[in-house]
Amino acid sequence: MAEALFQISEPGESNAKAACKGRAAGIDLGTTNSLIAVVNAGFPQCLIDDAGESILPSAVYYGPGGQVQVGAKARNELALLFPQDTLVSVKRFMGRGPTDAEATRKLTPYVFANAPAGDSVVRFSVAGGTKAITPIEASAEILKVLKARAELALDGPLDGVVITVPAYFDDGQRQATRDAGRLAGLEVLRLLNEPTAAALAYGLDKKVNGTFAVFDLGGGTFDISILVLDGGVFEVKSTGGDSALGGDDFDRAIAEVLLSKAGIDAAAGGDSKAVRAVLDAAKRAKEALSDADSVAVELKRADASVWQGQLTRAEMEAIVSTVLDRCRAACRGALKDAGVSAKQLDGVILVGGSTRMPLVRQFVKSLFEQEPLSDIDPDQVVALGAAVQAELLAGGDNPGDIVLLDVVPLSLGLEMMGGVVEKLIHRNSTVPCGATQTFTTYADKQTGFDLHVVQGEREMANEGRSLARFKLTGVPPLPAGLARLEVTFTVDADGILSVSAQELMTGQQAQVQVKPSYGLTDDEVERMLLDSYAHADEDVYLRLLTEQRVEAERILAATRTALVTTPELLETGDLPRIEASMATLEALKVTTDHGGIRKAIEALDASSKDFAARRMNRALSSGLRGRGVDAVEHKIDEHKIKSHGTSEASH
Repeated sequence: MAEALFQISEPGESNAKAACKGRAAGIDLGTTNSLIAVVNAGFPQCLIDDAGESILPSAVYYGPGGQVQVGAKARNELALLFPQDTLVSVKRFMGRGPTDAEATRKLTPYVFANAPAGDSVVRFSVAGGTKAITPIEASAEILKVLKARAELALDGPLDGVVITVPAYFDDGQRQATRDAGRLAGLEVLRLLNEPTAAALAYGLDKKVNGTFAVFDLGGGTFDISILVLDGGVFEVKSTGGDSALGGDDFDRAIAEVLLSKAGIDAAAGGDSKAVRAVLDAAKRAKEALSDADSVAVELKRADASVWQGQLTRAEMEAIVSTVLDRCRAACRGALKDAGVSAKQLDGVILVGGSTRMPLVRQFVKSLFEQEPLSDIDPDQVVALGAAVQAELLAGGDNPGDIVLLDVVPLSLGLEMMGGVVEKLIHRNSTVPCGATQTFTTYADKQTGFDLHVVQGEREMANEGRSLARFKLTGVPPLPAGLARLEVTFTVDADGILSVSAQELMTGQQAQVQVKPSYGLTDDEVERMLLDSYAHADEDVYLRLLTEQRVEAERILAATRTALVTTPELLETGDLPRIEASMATLEALKVTTDHGGIRKAIEALDASSKDFAARRMNRALSSGLRGRGVDAVEHKIDEHKIKSHGTSEASH
């Protein structure tokens, strides 16, 4: 690696170094294997255990009496003997719910415990059914082992760690990872996207500039990121992927074929030992066929008879290709979002154990039209990059003046009246980032706001993912459009969202650290992106039509109320003009001509403008009665500064 340690100075970073100076490490918390690395004399290096191994298999066994075993023994021995009690590839369940696809597969060795009422976290029934363990708790056990390894090597406690996550992890999965770190007794300085960590390690080692794709295919997750490395700046231009796609899916697909060949049902008879045995047999066959043309396979049937058969490389590659092809759309989407073609890339960096497969390397070569780069160990490169970041956050030297710019994977916004989404932060925005927008009331005397935070690329809220709902109450009962609600979205450097809201006239506040309901499948995530492209034109049309219909209903209702409650403010000629405009709008609002509806709204607005001004003056006079001049001037000045970009929020 580089001769001296380079600093990553992230945007918005303030006192991270002051808060944590000393021993720090980078952790690659992987689906299949996990590693921990530190910077030693300017060089990042992975730490080894007593057996000289840097890789810790991500497997946790829960035995009777509170016994916990993590690592190779759990993966290679206990998983076969006690498959229900040995959690393997637990990362695939992080941030997941009991109804998620990962928890409802037929070919699984696990037994899932019933969740407490209102709890949406998947739980494993282990230790002979005496314990219910969450993926967060299992991940914490892996992190505890890595923590102990580092503290032994560093001869003291860790002051902080950087933990890597797939770039396509959503808010729930990131929160779960951070919680696992805290449960393990670690100070989590930062969550760092895995492709970004890999690019950091590669860029520092090779001292290269240019535009690179990072193709990260591990045991359970897939990420594709397009980055620009230029004079010490590592800028992520786009990202995509599937957090439920990896080597485990290859194994499962192969296992299903082997079961069919052996005449065993697709769920292996529901026998957890048989499930674990066939998944392990599939994994061994896959790895052996990287070099051999065929491999012998044995499976035990329920009647104790043994099936013996062959699996050829051609068969294996045909099976795996179907799964691997799911990477194609995400790669093309990432290139499109970054505004580059495959030919414009200066290189493609391979990350993750699954990229060792010849088939995967050929797939990448064909897709990107160039030989991929793999001269840094794909198993270690993520941990090495995380170690560099951790060292810098802990107060390391800064000879390289490197800046790391990462991005938000999916857009974030609020649901408006009619179900349309107002996006405050768009996908591929550089993190940390924030956005503030001012909204107004929809109805007269509205005393509160229901805020619905959503994630996704579609224009309608029901096509995206619901992240959180919260309320702001105590708004004075003013005419529609007078109250002002300022909403702020903040995404921190870990990619975790916080939302705050304040009503500007009263100062009433509400906020939420978004912890989304678990259970979004990655097929849905991929669908959200693909659908956003396929339905772009009709989405925009539907949004425009919905917005105009909502606005038509609002202004008609407000006008009717005004005519009934304050007829004394009407002047000669007002009523006929207003009623004629209302009749025109009533006729147009049921059509699909959003342009015509908009013009009719503008006509009604113009015809009732003077009447509305007289009503507003009366309301303001009443609302400000008894307040000092200085307070009124201050409130007016504050309102002028803050109330721009207004939209309507639902009650």
